[in-house]
Amino acid sequence: MNSLLLAGGALLLFLAAYRFYGRKLEKLWDVSPENQTPAVKHPDGIDYVPVKHWTILFGHHFASISGAGPILGPVIACMLWGWLPAALWIIFGSIFLGGVHDFSSLLLSLRHKGGTLGEITESVMGRRSKIIFLIFLWLTLILVVSVFASVTASTLVQEPHIVIPTFGLILVAVFFGVLVYRFRFSYVLATVISMVLILACFILGVKFPFSLGSGDAMRAWILILLLYSFLASILPVNLLLQPRDYLSSFILVFGLLFGYAGVITARPVIHTPAFISFTSAKGSYLWPMMFVIIACGAISGFHSLVASGTTAKQITSEADARKISYGSMLTEGVLSILALLCVCAGLYWNKAGSSLNYPQMMETGNWIGTFAAGYGQVTSKILNPGAGKMLAIVMINAFVLTTLDTATRITRYLSQELFGESWNIRFFRNRYSTTFIVILISGYLAFGNWQKIWPVFGAANQLVAAIALFVAGLFLLSKKKFSMLTFVPAVIMFMTTIAALAYQMQDFYRHKNFLLGNISLLLIVLAVFVIMESVRKIPNTR
Repeated sequence: MNSLLLAGGALLLFLAAYRFYGRKLEKLWDVSPENQTPAVKHPDGIDYVPVKHWTILFGHHFASISGAGPILGPVIACMLWGWLPAALWIIFGSIFLGGVHDFSSLLLSLRHKGGTLGEITESVMGRRSKIIFLIFLWLTLILVVSVFASVTASTLVQEPHIVIPTFGLILVAVFFGVLVYRFRFSYVLATVISMVLILACFILGVKFPFSLGSGDAMRAWILILLLYSFLASILPVNLLLQPRDYLSSFILVFGLLFGYAGVITARPVIHTPAFISFTSAKGSYLWPMMFVIIACGAISGFHSLVASGTTAKQITSEADARKISYGSMLTEGVLSILALLCVCAGLYWNKAGSSLNYPQMMETGNWIGTFAAGYGQVTSKILNPGAGKMLAIVMINAFVLTTLDTATRITRYLSQELFGESWNIRFFRNRYSTTFIVILISGYLAFGNWQKIWPVFGAANQLVAAIALFVAGLFLLSKKKFSMLTFVPAVIMFMTTIAALAYQMQDFYRHKNFLLGNISLLLIVLAVFVIMESVRKIPNTR
């Protein structure tokens, strides 16, 4: 099959969904630009900061939710089960599950003064449900921070050329934040200056690759990244986090444009089989495992934490909600389709003697390198393959890092809410000490094998999405609104993720990995409790 047909069909479906289904969601939630947002009502200069323009917040939100998931998930899934089931799940999952989840989470937070998902749960379901859900969210976010710290460190070790662009972007972001918010500089002009500086960082990275030497570089980079996450979590949101995510979004936009331009000019044939088998060679079942491995490419509970944790505290008009939340999720689907095409059309399927053999490259465990090699081949008619490969790796790293610092900040919110406010532990009322504990625990997990944590992260992440959709459905039901648009996706994701966690749990115990086995068991118990509470609340809500 020609890759251009799949790319064109997917893009048309995403555009139609944004135009028609997005408007349906706006009507469902009574979106109005006349409703004052929490950032406008209660600015505090730290977390509640009205954004200068909706494009800046789109950049922050999109960069925060687009970590490694929408790229690495499809790369793994296509190799195990084929490209067709992965493509169908990405397209229709993004439109009817992920997009609904993201939009509903943002509006739910706006209706509750920009509160976190835990605070909203207490308002909708009661204090007991809030405590259990906060524990569940806290465990999930610890997994997120540990996984993405490891992923970023791995790319810095494997590709020393991206070190200067990665950390140069952080400095440029602080420069942008100071220009726009301290000196009231034009954000358009500040953007142009910043992009020139980022380009200079790319050039310097090529000329001066940086490596930490032959020692345990992986652990050293993890420590450096966790230190950065600590600082990013406690600084004012408009000084580092918001501008860094905004500027990072340009890197991904350029990556998407070059990637799809490569597909249009080269029109490569898809080499990977459309369907391989319901059961992969490693014994994993298409359902439920493909759905959680693709993770953020179709639906992600982490998006609801970003929407209620940072985005709802910065948005200046409800009229921008569809662009920022539903639009970001569909754009993430566009990214996942590109990732799928890069490995399925840019690489070969079991071609003897080829260095671009997709299954063989995946056997080495270098998932990031596999995607980057495919991207380099797809864009080879418009970019040098080496330059294309570097752009792909920088693109991944920029967005993994945005997910890492945003996740650390949100975990700090939840830790203060759970341990400091709900359990009245004084130590957790301070943002410095709270962030330190988050970093300490995440670091302990990060020093393990992040590739083994990935499936647990995917399942836990999507369980959060199922619970968030249940909470949104209860809220809509209380307002006498049509709630099935959220309840049906919630049931689908709940059944899928519980099955995936149970499947993985028995595998962990069989291989005596008791830490991940116990985490899987605890997540199942907590999730079942929250869902039972949700179901119990339906008659009273109605």
